Amino acid sequence: MKKMIAALFVGLLLGLALAFLPGWRPAMQHSADSAPTTQNAERQILYWYDPMKPEAHFGQPGKSPFMDMDLIPRYAENSADESPNAGKNDGFALSPALTQNLGVKFGTVEKGILRPVVEISGSVGFDEHAVAVVQARAGGIIERAYPLAVGDRVTVGAPLAEMRVPEWFAAQGEYLALRTEPQLAAAARARLLQLGMTSAQVAALEKRGAPNAVVTFHAPRAGMLSEYDLHQGMRVDSGQTLVRINGIDTVWVVAQAPEAEAAGLNIGGKATLGFTAFPGQTFTGSISALIPELNRDTRTLVVRIALPNPQNTLRPGMIANIRLEQEGSAEERLLVPTDAIIATGKRHVVIAAIDEGRFVPVEITPGREADNKTEILAGNLTAGERIVLSGQFMLDSEASLRGVLARMDDPKAAAMNDAQLHQGIGTVKAVEGGEITLAHDPIPELGWPAMTMPFALEKPEVGAKLTAGQKVRFYFVQREDGAVVERVEVLP
Repeated sequence: MKKMIAALFVGLLLGLALAFLPGWRPAMQHSADSAPTTQNAERQILYWYDPMKPEAHFGQPGKSPFMDMDLIPRYAENSADESPNAGKNDGFALSPALTQNLGVKFGTVEKGILRPVVEISGSVGFDEHAVAVVQARAGGIIERAYPLAVGDRVTVGAPLAEMRVPEWFAAQGEYLALRTEPQLAAAARARLLQLGMTSAQVAALEKRGAPNAVVTFHAPRAGMLSEYDLHQGMRVDSGQTLVRINGIDTVWVVAQAPEAEAAGLNIGGKATLGFTAFPGQTFTGSISALIPELNRDTRTLVVRIALPNPQNTLRPGMIANIRLEQEGSAEERLLVPTDAIIATGKRHVVIAAIDEGRFVPVEITPGREADNKTEILAGNLTAGERIVLSGQFMLDSEASLRGVLARMDDPKAAAMNDAQLHQGIGTVKAVEGGEITLAHDPIPELGWPAMTMPFALEKPEVGAKLTAGQKVRFYFVQREDGAVVERVEVLP
């Protein structure tokens, strides 16, 4: 019996000695309820997380408190289902199951010539170059107003109104009386022209041989009456506008293009237009003017498109869907689907699939966009390479979680991201040989129960002033060779 007690006592002493050896690390066996579970010996789960909020870690599976979705396990980098190179700075790896759960779909980097197109809306208006105005050359009274109104169409030479001009009557009689005297007739004729009669009206007077104070106004061109307010008996003054006619054989489509697209637009550029009133039918015109001044409020450039309208089917006020072809480079460039680009605010990134289950974020400089494709002006991509089209935002979160994006900015930030900083509260049991032994409280984010265990110190000075029995808050990271304490705060 004494021998048995002695053996037990020796075993206990040996166990205590091993526990305090500087290089020794106990294998922590946590219960299934509190420790990170493993599916098998080679597939170790570090923690669970919500891919929409990857910075929050959980010690056990379940529903995310942030969204209605299951938490996703985060496996150790040397998991059998992940690439052995997953820890390298040039990317990260995911298991096929997780890739499928994230709904990842792929596209391909292409090489080609992008034909930039601007798609905007505009409205149809009159061609302001095709306008005719009829004015009174002398004061008078409207003898007859034809049954016309604004909006009516007229043809060339159609009568518009008849007006009596009293001062013309006496001057016409004078001219007829002096026709036999060449010098006097020339002076009388010049007087008629000064009073407002046209050469054609004077010729008609000579042919008629009798004065007539009533003049008939005719439409000088075909089109639509945009101004007509004449009534029988009304008085008009010299120079007063009587009729305004807008031509409708051509129309203008006026649109506003974004400032960013203005550089690629030029006068004479091709425009293709569609209208709701004519489904399936397209109209072709050209850019006739680019207004020099930019709209300061909307930051847009006014674009004017001249459009033939021989059948008079296009009416002012219609809305047009416009495709404007920009002048692009004839040089072939790499093209990627626009949906694959992630704009982070600091940079533009695409997620490239470098092999099965392995991904790497690639920073790019995007160029012009057309037909859901974007030029790549700079970036480490090659034609034929696979990139992620859908699910890339989840992968972007995963890349941030693993520190891949941090490496693209700052190696120091990457190191902090690679080693997640945790904290706990415990009591110092011993400080010796570059390590500290702590009896710590549970650490829920890692699923650790309360226990006494040794930690390596990042630097010897971290534990230089600590003594056994002090209650402390400690900050540590998990590395391949164990937990390392970076900072310790003594609690009151």
